Amino acid sequence: MNGKAAAIGTFDGVHLGHAAVLKLVRDIADEKGFEPIAITFDRHPLSLIAPQRAPAAITSIERKEKLIRRLGVTPVIVPFDETLRSTTAAEWMRLLRERYDVKALIVGYDNTFGSDGINYSISDYRSLGERLGIEVIEASVVDGVSSSAVRKNIEKGNVAEVKNMLGRPFSLSGIVVEGNKLGRTIGFPTANILPSPGIIIPGRGAYAARVILPDGKKVDAMVNIGVRPTIRRGNESTIEAHLINWKGDLYGDRIRIEFYSRLRDEEQFKSIDALRKQLKLDLENTLTVLQPRQK
Repeated sequence: MNGKAAAIGTFDGVHLGHAAVLKLVRDIADEKGFEPIAITFDRHPLSLIAPQRAPAAITSIERKEKLIRRLGVTPVIVPFDETLRSTTAAEWMRLLRERYDVKALIVGYDNTFGSDGINYSISDYRSLGERLGIEVIEASVVDGVSSSAVRKNIEKGNVAEVKNMLGRPFSLSGIVVEGNKLGRTIGFPTANILPSPGIIIPGRGAYAARVILPDGKKVDAMVNIGVRPTIRRGNESTIEAHLINWKGDLYGDRIRIEFYSRLRDEEQFKSIDALRKQLKLDLENTLTVLQPRQK
């Protein structure tokens, strides 16, 4: 192909705003006979610039790559190091042209790049591009969607709203580890998940979810996140998934949880019987969310 159409960004979450930018990258590439690429980083830039302000990631690097590819764009992962941190906007533009053969650059309405990028407008980037043979195109705004808004809603447990922002359910991957096995004693055995490090966790509470098994099969599940105050053993928060109508051994396997709806806050019950009664209600509500009756 003769050149590339590109976008630059963290693309954390690959939400609907990112999808709009990447669709434009693909459309421009198709129109001009270019290869569509998305240049992104191996970490959030703030993890180097201001580690104390670096947010938890919505997606892992591997998951982000997969989601970008699904949109028909090739991800290019660039290590964000001190050299890249000090690269100016002009140097970035030259790098895009000379190293990546970029001839069309699509930027979001508020997207900036370069160590001095905070001082640049879209017209400034266009001026830089003209000197190098790069056409700079501004993408349309997708109102109300940003990685920071997605994170805030995940932290609050508003996973249904997050689904609307991502265009898919928020998902969390992790390894199934051995727990204290109390769930099975009250009729609700659970898989205890150790999540991938650095990924944001939904707020405490009970959720309607689906678990994607290693073989790709999806199983309806009710998930609890929190310290299990009724049967607390320490203050460590756990992620436990009860796979509905499924039996098997998942210890050591990596599974993915897709979150569809928050059912309730975390609660402390007066007795195990009261907890069991609530779990039965959670099960009914989960099935209502995941398997609505056809009218």
